[in-house]
Amino acid sequence: MDITIVIPLLNEEESLNELYDWIAKVMRSNHFSYELLFIDDGSTDKSWDIISNLSKKDPAVKGIRFFRNYGKSQALHAGFKVAAGDVVITMDADLQDSPEEIPELHRLIIEENHDLISGWKKKRYDSVIAKNIPSKLFNWAARKTSGLHLHDFNCGLKAYKNVVVKNVDVHGEMHRYIPVLAKNAGFKNIDEKVVLHQARKYGKTKFGMDRFINGFLDLITIWFISKFGKRPMHLFGALGVLMFIIGFLFAAYLGIDKLFIHPTARLITERPQFYLALTSMVIGTQFFLAGFLGEIMLRNRKSNDRYKIGTTIGLEK
Repeated sequence: MDITIVIPLLNEEESLNELYDWIAKVMRSNHFSYELLFIDDGSTDKSWDIISNLSKKDPAVKGIRFFRNYGKSQALHAGFKVAAGDVVITMDADLQDSPEEIPELHRLIIEENHDLISGWKKKRYDSVIAKNIPSKLFNWAARKTSGLHLHDFNCGLKAYKNVVVKNVDVHGEMHRYIPVLAKNAGFKNIDEKVVLHQARKYGKTKFGMDRFINGFLDLITIWFISKFGKRPMHLFGALGVLMFIIGFLFAAYLGIDKLFIHPTARLITERPQFYLALTSMVIGTQFFLAGFLGEIMLRNRKSNDRYKIGTTIGLEK
């Protein structure tokens, strides 16, 4: 199979038929063998009924339905898990991503041997205050911390080699950082392509301003995981030893001063240096234990289900 198109969605009943017709037209005109995989992330409208009807009409249409809303990352994870195409394309269901971009994205992966191509919505039709400015700040921070020089990390339109999606672990809200996850997994040939962005035709966005706060918090998380995820003791152990040494030196100074220099001075416990020493050694011990526990957890980590699938179409459970 040439292409798997993975489309996570939540309450997009107005756009699904139009999106399907557009994608099918592009696929057939380019003679691609493909599957169209809709991931219904707990929709409460008629989205699943529409997907079911499309699947009856076209066997290339497949679907996964969650019991409830788990988030876009979990939807992508479920889609990546079953994707069979040589190239995997992700796009949003709101008609803001153009299927006309798919042939060129496929070419860049197959002919130019890229591991991942990320879309860049250079010209956007979103609110300047609500989305454009926060998005620019977010992408600037992501470039600085990740070392990847992409302009739009969070663009929903991306193309991957199949091997990439099988080796990235998308969880929490890490869908914003899939290029970073791919880089951390060892895939280096990552680039971007300017793509057409269209104004939303139906409904309204499912994301609020809180997504940027969560995005920056996730950025800190992924930076830490990238640097110390496989060796937490290197960070926490080093901080712990440093803090403990500082506390020990304060304690040694107080002991020497009391025994040999000022034996008649006030009690050690009445001096502020005593509490600095005590606090530093306690914090140092806690840091060291945090690193030690992190190492134990890393070695005993087990994969847990992040979502519950209610129904599938065209796929074995």
